[in-house]
Amino acid sequence: MDELSEDDKLTVARARKIQRFLSQPFQVAEVFTGPHGQAGEYDTLPEQAFYMVGPIEEVVQKAAKLAEEHS
Repeated sequence: MDELSEDDKLTVARARKIQRFLSQPFQVAEVFTGPHGQAGEYDTLPEQAFYMVGPIEEVVQKAAKLAEEHS
């Protein structure tokens, strides 16, 4: 990844987070009933926070827990 531009690194980081978020069981209907997110809103959260969680609120909670564990 070192050879990628900063924009490309951000794109890869977002894609990895989406991959983690979508690689878990979740309610399919929520995709159609929920509001659309905004790009970049969760860029500061670690990739691990997106794995095996439910809604984005759980991602935020897990990120906070991970931050506490690493401080």
